[in-house]
Amino acid sequence: MLDGVRLAVTTLSVLPVRAGRVDRSAAAVAMAVAPAVGALLGLILAGVHEGLRALGSPALVAAGVTVAAGALLTRGLHLDGLADTIDALGSYRSGSAALEIMKKPDIGPFGVAAIAATLLIQAGALTEAGPWAVVTAWATGRLAVTVACRRGVPAARPEGLGSLVASSVPLPAVLGSAACVAGLALAAVPGRPWQGPAAVAAAMFAVILLLRHTVRRFGGITGDVLGAAVECAVTLTLVLLTLA
Repeated sequence: MLDGVRLAVTTLSVLPVRAGRVDRSAAAVAMAVAPAVGALLGLILAGVHEGLRALGSPALVAAGVTVAAGALLTRGLHLDGLADTIDALGSYRSGSAALEIMKKPDIGPFGVAAIAATLLIQAGALTEAGPWAVVTAWATGRLAVTVACRRGVPAARPEGLGSLVASSVPLPAVLGSAACVAGLALAAVPGRPWQGPAAVAAAMFAVILLLRHTVRRFGGITGDVLGAAVECAVTLTLVLLTLA
């Protein structure tokens, strides 16, 4: 259990935690507790955002700094995964040809546009998001990892992060993590407790559609697909939580 928690923190953040054992059993725990790491990151980012606003920072500046801090706290890995996944999908190729595009070190126009749009939308939404909306969005982003690694979702390659974590999380653990995030989301929108859980549910529905498409095109998930799922879930959750 402890090795799994360490693996979750070291994989999903830059927080200074010494890595433990890395194997399939630790990976299963890590992917199941990923939303907790997301909630921790969300608390840090909510503190950054609210602190800047309290110091008199303009709303858009505080939002931009918060988004940048989120990228730094995750080494930009999820954004890189988003770009690689969108580049591969945008190529209209399938199987090994698409996976080869994902492995290239450069980023194509589709990937650049995806990163730019994602950061812009997140920053815009953060100008209206309260602190618990931030925590909920980042926890939901990591819930996407749990959902993506549920039993029955294959890995696209026999090596890499995807092969280690794919199909490692049993359904009861997925449902338990989802229930915890939905409970957290009750406080996301003051006066409208239903909006938070609804946003989480909608984000997970979008993630499932993304996963179905990537499994059909790539043959399974990769580490890049996990990153894309994270960024899509965070962005959609923020948008839905800031709807009036």
